[in-house]
Amino acid sequence: MSLSPGATGHLNGLLLPETGSVRLFNELVSDNLAKARQTVGMIFQDADSQIVGETVYDDTAFGPENLGLGQDEVKKRVLSALQAVGLLNHRDQRPHTLSAGEKRRLAIAGVLAMEPRVIVFDEPFSNLDFPGVRQVLKQIISLHQSGHTILVSTHDIEKIIAHATRLIIMKDGKIVKNGSPEGLMEVLEDFGVRAPCPFRMGREAESWLN
Repeated sequence: MSLSPGATGHLNGLLLPETGSVRLFNELVSDNLAKARQTVGMIFQDADSQIVGETVYDDTAFGPENLGLGQDEVKKRVLSALQAVGLLNHRDQRPHTLSAGEKRRLAIAGVLAMEPRVIVFDEPFSNLDFPGVRQVLKQIISLHQSGHTILVSTHDIEKIIAHATRLIIMKDGKIVKNGSPEGLMEVLEDFGVRAPCPFRMGREAESWLN
C-alpha cells in the first residue's frame, strides 16, 4: 500500500487525531499506545534521527532491550535482523560510517528486532542514489514476502508503484481516493502527485529492480 505523508504517525500513536479515531486490528490505538508501538514499526525519512547506538549491533539492540527482553533473546533478535538486512558483517561498525542506504537498512533492522506485524516507511527513498534505492526496495519487498504488512508514505510513487497492491491518496488529512494503483493513475496529478514516467508514455509501471 502507498499512503501520503503526514498520516502514518497516527498508526502507532506518535500522533493522536484531534477528531475521529484510529483503530489497529479493531482496537483503538489510543487505548494501548505501548501495544500499538510494538505492533507497528516506523522507518522515518531521516534515518540518522533513528540511530542511537554506538555500533550497528548496539543500535539494533536498543528496541528489544527497551521491551525488557533477556540478553539471549535480544542477541537472537539482533543477529537475525542484521542478517535479514545484510548488515551482519557490519555489526561492530559505527553507524556514522555507513552509507545512506546502509543507514536506512540499519533503521529497518532496529524495527525488525522488535518483531512488529506492520512496518511503515516514511519517504524511504529520500536522499538515496540509485543503488541505495534498489537496496531499500529489495528490503521492502522481502519484508512483504515474509508476511509483514507494509505501508509506504511517499510523494515519489514511481519507485514503489510496480509493487503496490493498494493506493490511498490523501489531501488535507482526508482520504480522497482509495483503490488499485492501476485504477488511480489517471487522477494522481489532480492531487499534486507526479504520475510515473511509464504511465505518462502509455506503458505499465516498471520495477526499479529490473
